[in-house]
Amino acid sequence: MTRRFGGRRVLVTGGSRGIGADVAVAFAREGAAVAVNGRSRSDALEDVIRRCEEAGGHGIAAVGDVSDADEAVHVVRTAREQLGGLDVLVNNAGTLDESPLEEMPVEQWDAMVASDLRSVYLCTHEALPGMREQGWGRVVNVTSQLAVKGAPGMAHYSAAKAGVIGFTRSLAREVAAHGVLVNAVAPGPVDTDMTGDLDDEWKQQKTAELPLGRFARVEEITPSVLLLAASPDGDVYVGQTLHPNSGDVMP
Repeated sequence: MTRRFGGRRVLVTGGSRGIGADVAVAFAREGAAVAVNGRSRSDALEDVIRRCEEAGGHGIAAVGDVSDADEAVHVVRTAREQLGGLDVLVNNAGTLDESPLEEMPVEQWDAMVASDLRSVYLCTHEALPGMREQGWGRVVNVTSQLAVKGAPGMAHYSAAKAGVIGFTRSLAREVAAHGVLVNAVAPGPVDTDMTGDLDDEWKQQKTAELPLGRFARVEEITPSVLLLAASPDGDVYVGQTLHPNSGDVMP
């Protein structure tokens, strides 16, 4: 069986759970060597690496908090050194919480921007020179439909994710001529442990708003990431944002 991504070297941040975990295993299943990032060497991270190996690929841990400048550099360098280079960066790490703006301390705002936007800059900044030098690279940034739509209590999250879309478009124009394509995926509500922590009433109301009538499953988001990350079918996507969102936003 031909595996589409044989020989590709991939780093997935926030890869120990949810969308990141599914993306990492899917890459491994298609023959890629995958560095899976998590903040710590947790049982969840070890499980994803095991699943990568069982899928027929190669998985390693790249541990560190990618919202921290020094740790983000360490994560990317670990991936590059242990995989022998880096072809694909999936910036998936992030957090989600709720707070009305008037009740939101500046520390909560700063923490969200750091985890969901600053981390994208830090990892891409470290990965980009090697991609430019080899004349081929793919960066996929996981944003959110709330970057387009917004939501009460999520001004910090929506602003950070909107920043990811602006970052994606601008960087795509800088580096496409060097063989490096930068795109984004903006999932809608997805059934993960992250959304599992949100208020049940909010989740019921959100489900009722969706034309599809349900949250997406993580495995329904992964194909969009793989399309943009390494598939030849995605070679004309430049600075684009795909929206697998159950119809929540129709841009």
